[in-house]
Amino acid sequence: MDKETYLKQYESCKWVAFDELEKFMQEVLVKIGVPATDAPIISDVLITSDKRGIDSHGIGRFKSIYIDRIDDKILNPITKIDSIRDNKTVAVLDGNNGMGMVVSKHAMNLAISKAKEFGMGMVAVRNSTHYGIAGYYALMAAKAGMIGITGTNARPSVAPTFGSEGMLGTNPLTIGFPTDEEFPFILDCATSAQQRGKIESYSRMGKSIPEGWVVSANGGTITDPDKALAEILAGNAACLPIGGAGDENGGHKGYGYSVFVEVMSAALQQGAFLKALSGFGPDGSKISYPLGHFFLAIDVSFFTERESFEKISGEIMRDLRASRKAVGEDRIYTAGEKEYLAQQFRSEKGCPVPLALQKQMTELRDRFELDYKFEWD
Repeated sequence: MDKETYLKQYESCKWVAFDELEKFMQEVLVKIGVPATDAPIISDVLITSDKRGIDSHGIGRFKSIYIDRIDDKILNPITKIDSIRDNKTVAVLDGNNGMGMVVSKHAMNLAISKAKEFGMGMVAVRNSTHYGIAGYYALMAAKAGMIGITGTNARPSVAPTFGSEGMLGTNPLTIGFPTDEEFPFILDCATSAQQRGKIESYSRMGKSIPEGWVVSANGGTITDPDKALAEILAGNAACLPIGGAGDENGGHKGYGYSVFVEVMSAALQQGAFLKALSGFGPDGSKISYPLGHFFLAIDVSFFTERESFEKISGEIMRDLRASRKAVGEDRIYTAGEKEYLAQQFRSEKGCPVPLALQKQMTELRDRFELDYKFEWD
């Protein structure tokens, strides 16, 4: 992946500097009622996604996931965190339907603090909301010299193996740890073939989605992203787990991991699960998404010297990248490497903003009477 090829895919976009974009999001959040102390946490999670090239979870979801839900009064802009249980190595928190990033950063910091004292720390959260990219919290642990593991359940959109009804969320199971390289290992991915946010990203870019991402109720595949999103929402289609339909290509594996994340995000903290996360009440009205998360931090220094752990981890990554390439391929990557490269490629230009997001940003600026002049004005 060279820089020129990477940037070419965004030719139809306008570019906004990260600092400007982050400041813009903070000002909008404060205007809509988020405390000034919390707005930087939320914008940092979102801008980290954009910086790392994860367009599905940054500014692309700012309005549709956070601002619109605050407007609909199904997401509390003021976050109140209650401690339900707190023992030496574990804790349970209740996010009271507040901002998921605020709850989750607090939870991972608590897990890290416990790990520093006891070697491991784990925090389960209930009644939270969408927490952005899961990799943000694994990255927190990696920066602290720890192994970080996190997961969250989500609104139902993924069918179980041999099914066609959306029952599970995209349920990421995310892992991070430090290495002696310039970037840590960060495996940040859904347990579905692709997450709903990726389909939304394809829609904004005007691209068809590949076959095998979404299955209709009659077993057919859907490649139009707008139709896929509408049919998933209507309950007439569903995303497929990693491995795809059936079990011949391992679909049962993605399904199994997704169920694990669902249990870890609901059963430990007495939280909501499956269809209770649909966002709709019995009468069809919009209600909150009381999501659950879990955060695990493991301090490697309790097992060995951090320097030794990072050196061996780095050697494993380098050996993998140096192994024989498949025919026609010129490079092998390790988890977190593509995101690191994307951040290098974007460091000068900023965040690519397609036309659909330009309109959303202009709408928010005008609504809140903010002093911004965008390149597309």
